Amino acid sequence: MIQVTNDGMGAADAELQHTLLRKYLLLLQQNGTLPSAICFYTSGVKMVIEGSPVLDVLQSLETHGVRLIACKTCLEYFGLLEKVRVGIVGGMGDIIAAQWLADKVISL
Repeated sequence: MIQVTNDGMGAADAELQHTLLRKYLLLLQQNGTLPSAICFYTSGVKMVIEGSPVLDVLQSLETHGVRLIACKTCLEYFGLLEKVRVGIVGGMGDIIAAQWLADKVISL
């Protein structure tokens, strides 16, 4: 399971963070090493909304069976609930369940 907790990957300017996350997700897909789930919370929820620089990659991962879970509380906090374009809107319970089911949890 992968956790995305930033508006991108790492701690840099937004463009670099977005580029790194896009490359990471594309390589996962190309190598066939798909996680069971990707959970998005805090500013990470910005990756599942319209205009996200990784939306197309996430949509592709979802069609290949990767569960995408976005934190409803976080989406509401940022006023983004209506802009979700991929995955499911879930609660912290859904994220905890995905963590417990995972053999490994990777935080980006």
